[in-house]
Amino acid sequence: MNTESSSSFTEVQQPGTAPNDSLRTYSIVVYAAFALGILLGGLPSIVGLIMAYVKRNEMTGTIYHGHMSMLIRTFWISLALGIIGALATFIYIGPLIIIGTGIWYIYRVVRGFICLNDRKGIWF
Repeated sequence: MNTESSSSFTEVQQPGTAPNDSLRTYSIVVYAAFALGILLGGLPSIVGLIMAYVKRNEMTGTIYHGHMSMLIRTFWISLALGIIGALATFIYIGPLIIIGTGIWYIYRVVRGFICLNDRKGIWF
């Protein structure tokens, strides 16, 4: 029985995976906050942004550091594009910018979560 438990432990700790499951759980919560931001008007995304900033340095050297950096960039770029889109509504191109930004935001959150779920680093 001891050999079975030690072999299953080695399977969990394969190269390329982070040994700390609490960082993975934390990352899942941050992704969930970003996803909830889509449905609830952005406030959960701000909470996720703060959470990502708080733990990002602690995640250095793991696959989760890249995930947090990507989410931070996603937030700031989408905020900037949202402001540009809002200002551009006067020339009738704003709604297209806002819709495109929303699609891009959803793509990044979903694709990043899939990579996280597969225990892979982010794609950039």
